Amino acid sequence: MSHNPGVSQNRHPGEGRDPSWLLACYTPTTMKRPCVYILASKPYGTLYVGVSSDLHMRMAQHEQGLIEGFTKKYRIKTLVYYEMHKTMEHAIAREKLLKRWRREWKYRLIEQMNPEWQNLFDPQTGEIAFGSVDQSQLIREQ
Repeated sequence: MSHNPGVSQNRHPGEGRDPSWLLACYTPTTMKRPCVYILASKPYGTLYVGVSSDLHMRMAQHEQGLIEGFTKKYRIKTLVYYEMHKTMEHAIAREKLLKRWRREWKYRLIEQMNPEWQNLFDPQTGEIAFGSVDQSQLIREQ
């Protein structure tokens, strides 16, 4: 895991948990499911926590600058983290929780899934990557 020297060592709730639980609701044929996502301007940069019922469409909107507000103003469009949920109510509750988290907790959450802070959304193809989650383990758990 990458380490930012300026980040305190306080632990966020659930730290150390196996990250495969994050995508337990993922189905390979569609990303049109309630989800929470985190965008970053750059590694350890400005973060945005959002919720959507269609991550592909929402990422295309962010990429094209179609959503007015914070992400457009600060050019925040790198998808660094996401998690799927069974219902929109669960996704909204999780979004509200993550928005209250300390920045360093969010950094460590991101690094559990995406240690290199790569863009998990490919704007050319519209594909969304799994990040570092073990896909074979996810398939066994479904």
